[in-house]
Amino acid sequence: MLFWADMTMLDAARVHALLASRREGFSLAQPFYIDESFHALDLDAVFLNDWLFALNACEIPQPGDYQTLQVGGTSVVVLRNPHGEIKAFFNTCRHRGSRLCMEPQGHVHRLVCPYHQWVYDLDGALLHARQMPPDFERIGYGLAPVQVEVICGMVYICLADPSDSHPNTPDLSRFRQAVTPYIAPHQPERTKVACSMTIVENANWKLVIENNRECYHCSGNHPELLATLVEFALPDDAHGSQDFRQLMDDKARQWDSLSLPHLPADGGNEFRCIRLPFHRGAVSFTADGSPACTKLLGELTEPDLGSVRMFRVPNNWNHFLSDHIMHFRILPLSANQTELRTTWLVHEDAVEGVDYDVETLTSVWRATNDQDARLAANNHLGVASKAYVPGPYAPSEFMLRNFTNWYADKLAAYVEHASSKPRTIALQVSNG
Repeated sequence: MLFWADMTMLDAARVHALLASRREGFSLAQPFYIDESFHALDLDAVFLNDWLFALNACEIPQPGDYQTLQVGGTSVVVLRNPHGEIKAFFNTCRHRGSRLCMEPQGHVHRLVCPYHQWVYDLDGALLHARQMPPDFERIGYGLAPVQVEVICGMVYICLADPSDSHPNTPDLSRFRQAVTPYIAPHQPERTKVACSMTIVENANWKLVIENNRECYHCSGNHPELLATLVEFALPDDAHGSQDFRQLMDDKARQWDSLSLPHLPADGGNEFRCIRLPFHRGAVSFTADGSPACTKLLGELTEPDLGSVRMFRVPNNWNHFLSDHIMHFRILPLSANQTELRTTWLVHEDAVEGVDYDVETLTSVWRATNDQDARLAANNHLGVASKAYVPGPYAPSEFMLRNFTNWYADKLAAYVEHASSKPRTIALQVSNG
């Protein structure tokens, strides 16, 4: 059995050849979706080297509240410290590497390793190392920090070493500047969790993202969603009806009068942010289009503001409405499985059973998530067939073109960077 000492020993020539043969405007070659070696490459090139959406700050409201998330073989703990700041650390004890927080979420006063009871404060400093000698320097053994950025209450983390000179870890400032005017009026930081659910989709993470990035499939698969959602992704979509164009004109005038930005933000291949309307008479993602929560977000007074649709590679999309917010977060589990976590947020003072009902709030997207999971799983099965060859995107699938271009550029830059490093020695070990 052959193990490589690090990822610089991957077959860079194969990756380059597959990228070079890629046709823009077509789906990716089969290995990118089903090969476990490409799953490992994706973890290193993308998920360990980019900003990931982790959670909303309202999910850890009190000092000592924490959540963990798993990125490949790496666990991260995101917590609120005694000063109210959001911090993130690798969930790994500095003694012999034991995992610290074993539960997906919880509350602690200190982080205590369950193995040998090393104790850390909520800023990551090592407070106590039982039975270590008197000259042991605790200051050199604090928890390894993870980079954190908070944008309107949305917490992003980056597992890359900030001192690394890798050229492909992006700066979030352009994203922050572009999307803040769209989402700030909805005040995500002043919300609470009404419901959260996690499912595992039997599909590669890229197929899960691609499914989300187009509504070409919606009319044949999402009756609950299309009861309210306008399936067109652009205000001037050439396929839009005269009624749609009139609806866009009417809503644009309203949004302009409220000083709410709505035209597509310039996110290139990295992100997308736009405000789009619901069908006439609908104001929220509910079965009949009625409000999902009667207490509106922040200081909003208008129940029908459509939905701000926001997406950022590689793992998050969102809807910001007048009455609630939805965050969707994906994390790859293997080449053929992806975790999808959906969180519904309402105003921090909304009362369940009075202002909202969880079933009404969540029913449309619970149905949609189940439908999408089946579609993505079936897509994965088809891509795994010997008959699969990359197919062309429809014009309405322009966001898939953006995504696959971003992904190809990300991999190319990573492999080029890795190939320039000194090559390490491969270790041959027996199976016995």
